[in-house]
Formats: sequence, structure tokens, C-alpha cells
Amino acid sequence: EICFIKLASYKGTTSSGQVFTAIGLDVDLIGKDIIIIEDIVDTGKTLNEFLPKLMHQQPASLKIAALLHKPGATKFNIRIDYIGFSIPNKFVVGYGLDYDGLGRNLREIYQVI
Repeated sequence: EICFIKLASYKGTTSSGQVFTAIGLDVDLIGKDIIIIEDIVDTGKTLNEFLPKLMHQQPASLKIAALLHKPGATKFNIRIDYIGFSIPNKFVVGYGLDYDGLGRNLREIYQVI
């Protein structure tokens, strides 16, 4: 079973300081094994706010996978179980990641200079 949610803490190119729910969780997670798949873990704020809500639903297990992780930007103690690439604390675009709405459809990931 696959469920998609959409959370955001960025407006434009900077973090808003708040986590917004654009698409919410609409399934029962009690006793289920959960894998959260993140495109990028930057400060960890989004996961830090979302994980307690998720754990309240009593999943059997919870793992986190991230394509990209910025260890230099991380401000919260979040255990990421699977990391594709650790990257410097630079803004990146492409492959679904955007810069103020631009670059999301690029086929590779690029650092914004």
C-alpha cells in the first residue's frame, strides 16, 4: 500500500519556520511497517514535526529513506536509515527539487551558485 503526503517548510527559497500540510495522511497506520521516502533532509524540521504525529498512530515500525541529506544543515536529531547521498549545505535543484518554483523538471540535480 502506498500513501502520499505533501509537507512543506519552504516558501520560495527560504524556510518559513513552519511546516505546512498540503496533502494529509488519510490511512490507518496501526500495526503497519512504514517507510518515509524523502527527497531531501535539510534541517530536519519537517520530519521533527511530522514524526510524533505519525508515531501517535502506532505503526509496527518506521524507517526513513532520503535521496539527499545535508548533515551540515541538520538541526534536529532525526535518524535517517537509508541515505542516497550526503551533500554540502548548498541549495540544489532538479529531479523534483526546485528553486522558487524553477528547476523542478531538470533531469539531473544541480547546485545553485
